[in-house]
Amino acid sequence: MTNTALLAMDLQNAMVGRVEDDAYLPRVVRAVDAARKAGVPVLHVVVGFREGHPDKHPRNKAFGALPDGAFTPGDPNAAIHPDLDPRPGEPVITKKRVSAFAGSDLDLVLRSRGIDHLVLAGIATSGVVLSTLRQAADLDFQITVLADGCADADPEVHRVLTEKVFPRQADVVTVDAWTRTLTEA
Repeated sequence: MTNTALLAMDLQNAMVGRVEDDAYLPRVVRAVDAARKAGVPVLHVVVGFREGHPDKHPRNKAFGALPDGAFTPGDPNAAIHPDLDPRPGEPVITKKRVSAFAGSDLDLVLRSRGIDHLVLAGIATSGVVLSTLRQAADLDFQITVLADGCADADPEVHRVLTEKVFPRQADVVTVDAWTRTLTEA
């Protein structure tokens, strides 16, 4: 599975703190641990801006109204949740918009490593997961979505995306099903 990578997306303190499912974070940690054990690269994707926010636009509904200092290097809410701290050699990709590809060097890092299969987990299903899946599909990546490794504030939106929309462009599986494939390989 050396051509596969797990993208752990927007698992920052601010986002993880909003997830109501207490079992969510332990599931994602299980997926990350299983990937590491199987030698599948883990890439951490975070949203981040420069001090003073020169890289956000006021017309952007998602990010334009962020308060000063939000998601900058000194913001503790922008840090990756400590249960998922990157290990040495695990890239942290900083994106500037919703998709993991937007304003980042993700595509360069993936192609430099020969990765052509992405496994997606993150917050929110209707945000980073949807946007990254769509762009990855357009870039001809093979995609797997860990349905219960994704979370959204709206459970119905999560359900519709994972059951009806994502299967058009990705394999959609549970964390347990995916981790079993790693031990069988």
